[in-house]
Amino acid sequence: MIDVVAGIIWKDGRILLARRGKQKHLAGKWEFPGGKIELGESAEIALERELKEELSIQTRTEDFFDLNIHHYSSVSIKLQAYNSAYISGEICLSDHDKIEWVEIQDLLKYDFAEADIPLVYKLMQKFGYKDIN
Repeated sequence: MIDVVAGIIWKDGRILLARRGKQKHLAGKWEFPGGKIELGESAEIALERELKEELSIQTRTEDFFDLNIHHYSSVSIKLQAYNSAYISGEICLSDHDKIEWVEIQDLLKYDFAEADIPLVYKLMQKFGYKDIN
């Protein structure tokens, strides 16, 4: 089981999505950006570090959003998601090939990595979208 963390990054009422690059596992799938938690690191610190490394942005980890355990064919992950505030920095892509700032109602238009899908549904339900299945 790999411990990973993802940020639901808010800016101007929109959420940041990132598409996994061609060289990555699950290439072309959209996700809430983040990464692996290193040994001895808190989820909150890991998230801020990963977003700085992968996107060159500074964020502030806020409240815990949800946990999802997902079993891919080759690996199982424990995904912890947090609401995060965008603070500063111009996005520079390294592990992803595209980003988009998305409104809640448009989330279902994206082909998400399977581990992120339950987070999408919970987020939409939290904001009043009941008929999403």
